[in-house]
Amino acid sequence: MIKLLHFADAHIDMANYGQHDAATGLPQRVMDFLKSLDVIVDTAISEKVDLVIFAGDTYRDRSPAPTFQREWGKRIMRLSRAKIPTLLLTGNHDVSPSQYRAHAIQEFDTLSPDYIHVVSSLKLLGPDDFDGVPVQIVAIPWITRSGILSSLTTDSSNEEDPQELIEQALNDWLEQTISDLDPDLPTILTAHASIAGAKFGSEQTVKIGRDVVLPPGLVANPALDYVALGHIHRYQDLNQGSHPPVIYPGSIERVDFGEINEEKGFIIAEIEKGHTDFRWQQLPVRRFLDYRVELEDLLGVNEKIMAALPSSEELADAIVRLTLVYPSDLETLIDEARIYDHAQNAFGFQLIKKPITEARTRLGDSFEASSMTHAELLELYWKRQHIEDKDERERLQKLAEELISQSQSS
Repeated sequence: MIKLLHFADAHIDMANYGQHDAATGLPQRVMDFLKSLDVIVDTAISEKVDLVIFAGDTYRDRSPAPTFQREWGKRIMRLSRAKIPTLLLTGNHDVSPSQYRAHAIQEFDTLSPDYIHVVSSLKLLGPDDFDGVPVQIVAIPWITRSGILSSLTTDSSNEEDPQELIEQALNDWLEQTISDLDPDLPTILTAHASIAGAKFGSEQTVKIGRDVVLPPGLVANPALDYVALGHIHRYQDLNQGSHPPVIYPGSIERVDFGEINEEKGFIIAEIEKGHTDFRWQQLPVRRFLDYRVELEDLLGVNEKIMAALPSSEELADAIVRLTLVYPSDLETLIDEARIYDHAQNAFGFQLIKKPITEARTRLGDSFEASSMTHAELLELYWKRQHIEDKDERERLQKLAEELISQSQSS
């Protein structure tokens, strides 16, 4: 039996919220991702796992800043010093569209530190590749259409569907690879890929005609004992209740508000030939809070907004978004300073304003504004402002008529 830690989609250079940390100079949001990575590395060492698989997407930017490379390197080298064999798979955010440019984790491939193995092409690895750990790993890094089509050796017509060609090429390679496996050793397949039927979080990187989408039958092969996936940010088992487990562990932190309801974590699995037990371990990630207020009339605008928000204490250290939807006529009534003051303890705060400009009220072809009295025009205006309370309309109408009367008599 081998003990595996499986994680994916680190994206450690995400800095879309918060400020910079004065002590380290790093964006505070980047530090959130690094804290999750520290928990993962600490767990691997404390639980004495036999193997770590990172299933791709180290960064958000495929040309990361040296500072972020340094922080990732510090943590990966802790695994090296702990003598834990670690496989780093390249993901779509790690590779350049140009086949001649280095990928984002190339330095580990170039320097070859002990126990660290980078995989950027289709490969079968065995115990000799992992310092004697009794396991064989089928590795499928991020695949581009151009990359795999250029590697096809069979003649193909230009009229053939590229998606079908890619799937067939992968299927042929996988079948051949599986036939070469040692039947006595547990087998892991790791891939940074989209599997048909998976549920997406906000990381909607799959675009029709661009991503390679693999059929579930290609990876849920009973000859395998565990499938370690990356690319989709939501934790899920695509072969639930059956062998092998086909697992997306999810990303290690929430990337944006599209992942607000998703918990984040990683996998600890105990794998032997024909049987696997695993558990998903949750990470302590930062809270995201999202609020929406729709305003309809001019009465109590700011009171309605504040009533929709929790206390300042409850907003503390959270990433908060408030969306206001309102008729454009109410723009000047919104007290933004009061809103920002209430949210000052939040880690990050976004105020999104969506004013609605209503079309002018049509009176119909048989009416002209010049033929209507002031009172009739005002009544039409109150209705346009969605003031449904009859008593309120009458009160406003009375006040307006008094003002008009005073103006005409002066």
